[in-house]
Amino acid sequence: MILVPVTYKGGIYRHDEIIDLIEDLGGYIIQKHMIAQEVVLQALVPKDDIELIRRIGKPLTGEVTPSPLVGTEIAVVTMSLEIHHLPHASCDVAEYIRRFGAKTNMIGLARGFGKRISQMNDEERDVINEHDCAVYLLGDFETCIKHKFPVLRRGIDVPIILCGGPPTDVLKTLIDPPVDGYVGGVGRFMHRTKESEELSKMDEVVDEVTRVLDRKREVMAKDPLSISPARLMDIIYEKIDEIHDVLSPTPITVQMAGLRVKLPYDTFASLLRKTEIDEGITIGDLADVHPSRMRDYILLRIKPFSETNMVV
Repeated sequence: MILVPVTYKGGIYRHDEIIDLIEDLGGYIIQKHMIAQEVVLQALVPKDDIELIRRIGKPLTGEVTPSPLVGTEIAVVTMSLEIHHLPHASCDVAEYIRRFGAKTNMIGLARGFGKRISQMNDEERDVINEHDCAVYLLGDFETCIKHKFPVLRRGIDVPIILCGGPPTDVLKTLIDPPVDGYVGGVGRFMHRTKESEELSKMDEVVDEVTRVLDRKREVMAKDPLSISPARLMDIIYEKIDEIHDVLSPTPITVQMAGLRVKLPYDTFASLLRKTEIDEGITIGDLADVHPSRMRDYILLRIKPFSETNMVV
């Protein structure tokens, strides 16, 4: 069964029927938003059953749209939190990517600005590496990008999508060794992206992120995970009662190869490791449990089949 990421938008009335349908078909609800009289469900659903969900949702004013980034967590890296780097370019990119299902976190570097002093500390590097990929938002000047980027990429293990003011072909010539993706024409700007040309640039960013993550999925498929992150999320919701007391909109953030569980590491790490998935199989058997550098959260990294010799 192949699960594909989609977004369902419809009225609140009888939306529980759609949730039950997705779960009965073997899908997973990744995130649920209640906005006034509308409900938005980000889900992974069986590919063959999308038309069934559309048909049942139509009388409920429901609409199903593809959302290729559902189940991913993306770092949007800006050079500083000062006014000439924030808020417009970074906020617009982060918000636009979120429309396609991704969970985005903005990371403003403490010393990312300036050619001579630009640098990244260990905590910033570790936080970026906890994500599925990183979108770097640099400035408009070629010499600045060429000089600063080698320092800012050092130690980053996740795929990088580089955005900057110069055209895409120019960005590719500036960066050696190359990164995973490039989007030119997205530099610093002091207004919201409202015009059609500006929105098309946001679409280019989404397309490039999608392309890079699809390639990452192809690599992961050669050595599949021991358990689906979405299924592991459901198990934690079922067996760890305290997760329901978390006030964050996403108490558990689904990633491509793991989860970010927003519970204190010292208190719940050992409990998570011992939580049973199936008879005789625990979370600790299938996933590494690490402290996150983001607050005091827990980071689960699911092991591939080659390490565990099992898929549940």
